[in-house]
Amino acid sequence: MDLLAKQSLDDPLNSARSATLEMLAQHPQGYSLPQPFYNDERLFQLDMQEIFEREWLFAGMSCEIPAKGNYITLNIGNNPVLIVRGDGGTIHAFHNVCRHRGSRLCLSEKGKAAKLVCPYHQWTYELDGRLLFAGTDMGENFDLSAHGLKPIALTEAGGFLFINLSENPSPIDDLKETLEHYLAPYEMENLKVAVSSSIEEDANWKLVIENNRECYHCNGAHPELLNSLQEFDDSDDPRATPAYRELVKRKQDDWDAMQVPWQLTRIGRRNRLTRTPLLDGIVSMTMDGKPACKKLMGRLTSPDMGSLRILHLPNSWNHFMGDHALVFRVLPLGPQRTMVTTKWLVHKDAVEGVDYHPEEMRRVWDATNDQDRRLAEENQRGINSLAYQPGPYSPTYEFGVIDFIDWYRETLSANLAKTPTLRLAEA
Repeated sequence: MDLLAKQSLDDPLNSARSATLEMLAQHPQGYSLPQPFYNDERLFQLDMQEIFEREWLFAGMSCEIPAKGNYITLNIGNNPVLIVRGDGGTIHAFHNVCRHRGSRLCLSEKGKAAKLVCPYHQWTYELDGRLLFAGTDMGENFDLSAHGLKPIALTEAGGFLFINLSENPSPIDDLKETLEHYLAPYEMENLKVAVSSSIEEDANWKLVIENNRECYHCNGAHPELLNSLQEFDDSDDPRATPAYRELVKRKQDDWDAMQVPWQLTRIGRRNRLTRTPLLDGIVSMTMDGKPACKKLMGRLTSPDMGSLRILHLPNSWNHFMGDHALVFRVLPLGPQRTMVTTKWLVHKDAVEGVDYHPEEMRRVWDATNDQDRRLAEENQRGINSLAYQPGPYSPTYEFGVIDFIDWYRETLSANLAKTPTLRLAEA
């Protein structure tokens, strides 16, 4: 019987908290997590409250809302979120919740609006969140200024939009500075989303991230991806061959000549950036290795830029090449259900059907995403078994997974220790 099951049913909030802290403290480093972390509703609620409602999350790209009134929406668990561009190009993030009776304001994933109008009773808000109109039936003493939209902390960093639902977000200046340095050559304001897709995976969000953090499975699972992608993360990879290290050195000299950053940079365990070559002679993650878009991004003059890999825990990994980029966003939907959204970015002046063909651009990662979905779902099914117990990670093939699990354990433990009460649903 696991520690959660031993706790008193009369006190599910504190018992789940104390049991989780105990399991985290007892967990051996370098092993997968105990079963409840992957399938228990109480642990899922803890993840949402202590990770996804406290940490900086990747929400979208600033190029998705290029003009005043453009907006995107997303859901962080039970929290609908609205991100909109207002006057002077300022980007705002709000809880997508009307201050009248709580209805969602914007119902589409993206759109454009002159004002934010609640579809229920037509309360109307300015793009900066101020309540402008609440009808004449609220009484003459009703204070519009006291009922503006509730803001959410937002930071734009190198074209990425990060949000934080907590009241006192931790600093993110180091990530902002780093992303702006690495992404300056791409001139992020001059990109657009060429195509996007979202898939639901019947697996815990941590299994989705774990699968991404290693290529141990790639040879047996991803033939399309391995037409272009190197198995190694960087030249420090303990499995890297002399031939790969020589290729890395040659490409780094090329990138230096173009004044394009490539150095491996880590910000704790949460963020990791590095530019690494694709296979020699390959310039893009396409079926034939040739550019997916004829118009290069930003000030780049060569399509042979390898892949700038960007990791942001808990919910994003990304690949930036010379001709196009891929951004990935992970959002938990339940203890064993996760949404993975992929967006393909190109230069904003690239013309569909002329400079790029969406079906060709997305072919490799559509196949890879579906393959990863099946792997994560089979992983989940096995973990649900009575036979499951935490297993050892390979320190060479799965060092990225070890880093993720260490970050998760440390972050969840620290945040639980700060939380006086929990809002767990009764299991």
